[in-house]
Amino acid sequence: MDKQVLESSEERTFQYQNSLPSLPVPPLDESLKKYLDAVKPFLNQEEYQRTEDIVKKFENGIGKELHQKLLERAKTRRNWLEDWWLNVAYLDLRISTQIYCNIGGPGPFIENYWPPKEGTQIERASVNIWHTLKYWDLLRAEKVAIERSKNAVLDMSQFRMLFCTCKIPGVTRDSICNYFKTETEGECPSHLVVLCRGRMFTFDAIHEGNMLNPAEIFRQLTYIQKRCHSEPDGPGLAALTSEERTKWAEIREYLIDLDPKNLTLLEKIQRSLFVVCLDDSSPYATPENYSEHSPFDAMALVTMLSYAEGEINESEGKWKGSDKVRDIPWPEELVFTVDQKIMNEIECAKESYYKKVSDLQLVSYAFTSFGKALIRKKKLHPDTFVQLALQLAYYKCHGRPGCCYETATTRRFYHGRTETIRSCTVEAVEWCKSMLDPSASAYQRQQLMLKAFAKHNKMRKECENGKGFDRHLLGLLLIAQEQGLPVPELFVDTAFTTSGGGGNFVLSTSLTGYTKFSGSALPMVHHGYGFFYAIRDDRIVVTCSSWKSCPETDAEVLCRTVFQCFQDMLQLTVTAQL
Repeated sequence: MDKQVLESSEERTFQYQNSLPSLPVPPLDESLKKYLDAVKPFLNQEEYQRTEDIVKKFENGIGKELHQKLLERAKTRRNWLEDWWLNVAYLDLRISTQIYCNIGGPGPFIENYWPPKEGTQIERASVNIWHTLKYWDLLRAEKVAIERSKNAVLDMSQFRMLFCTCKIPGVTRDSICNYFKTETEGECPSHLVVLCRGRMFTFDAIHEGNMLNPAEIFRQLTYIQKRCHSEPDGPGLAALTSEERTKWAEIREYLIDLDPKNLTLLEKIQRSLFVVCLDDSSPYATPENYSEHSPFDAMALVTMLSYAEGEINESEGKWKGSDKVRDIPWPEELVFTVDQKIMNEIECAKESYYKKVSDLQLVSYAFTSFGKALIRKKKLHPDTFVQLALQLAYYKCHGRPGCCYETATTRRFYHGRTETIRSCTVEAVEWCKSMLDPSASAYQRQQLMLKAFAKHNKMRKECENGKGFDRHLLGLLLIAQEQGLPVPELFVDTAFTTSGGGGNFVLSTSLTGYTKFSGSALPMVHHGYGFFYAIRDDRIVVTCSSWKSCPETDAEVLCRTVFQCFQDMLQLTVTAQL
């Protein structure tokens, strides 16, 4: 990342949005060829033959029609996938957002100026909130630097979703409300919400036209904390948001019917810049910002967090400005009208949340022998390095290939988000087999490894250039659904699910960047893993999750095996040179 803030240069954050290219629809034959290639590792000869016939039939029959309709749709939209993707990937999901969709992770501040220390929570929260507000201010002034990949400008629209955005539960589909506006567009809400001991408070981040400074934020948070620690706990309404979505939608409706004032309070929360939790039970004494994941992908959040981190380091974690506190209004408590039914629902929500969470195995380890610097020196792509190590580790632990989903970004297109890189390729499996075959020579293993690298790098490039096939196939399926047509055979063929299609990937993975931020998301399937990693110059930080109730998966063992594979792969680059 270059310097993230534009001082007074000409470019504005959202300046090129309208000149970004539209998301392309790849040719049907190419997508289907790639799909066949991707399912190969999971099928025997006979099954593959059957799937090949199904694909041929699809290509010459209904697939051709659906593809034409998709091209028609793309003519009138700059991003044919956008509304569909939001709906299918996030808003139609009925499972609990908090557990299954949200991304979470600690800030890196602990490494630098903020080692865990009792009694520092409010002070740190104030500095953190202040830097986050500064970022909101930069975004409103469109002074956040435009991100680029090589020379291509990347879509910045997700940054609009970082603030004043909320996912409202619906009975069958959620909706997104976004109240963010840049300065030229007009007024933008400027209050935030603080949760503490089951109660909710709000205060404005701006007083008489100027932003609150850390000392003033400190005063507001201290007031909230003092009140919460000396008075009885509140009902803890926030717990309801962790419910299954339809249930939360119904409870929300009931809450509004109970007292129209409740709707006013809900809207106040929905419009807020962000929500801060002042938790007693945090793993260490720093606050965490929680955000709903749907409207933006993790990278937009990482950009903002690394901005805050840079600022915090520069000031050594302290506020060096004025401690002058203006006479600002005290925070206002948001008191909802609740009844016994709501109180019971809150208890149920907490219970089911803790039950699910206690089944989660989550490990986070740093591999410190080497990182990006050495891998690059060996002329290998660091991300591919980790992906292939994961393939080998899964193969070693489970004795079979693991279908894997890796996120690629399509942000060089208008409102582009992600495409799937399917890391478990024929080439990767061939290499894994050679690593477990005692008769294979180091040279053979190295050649197969390089082939696997080349294949993965080629796929990443294709995906980033809108030439992946997963979103294309999804588009064809959705067109069929929209037209009320039966689901084409291709999508009910076992090969589709076995190879990960329809959200059945055993390995759900993502690079959280070459930064100090690590995060994690959960496995897509019960017998799967979530595997997130950050690659730094001298280390690779891995966060891996699995479900304890699944006897065959163990995040701890997979992690250790991946680290062993890192060493084995490095060894290959050495021995084979001799």
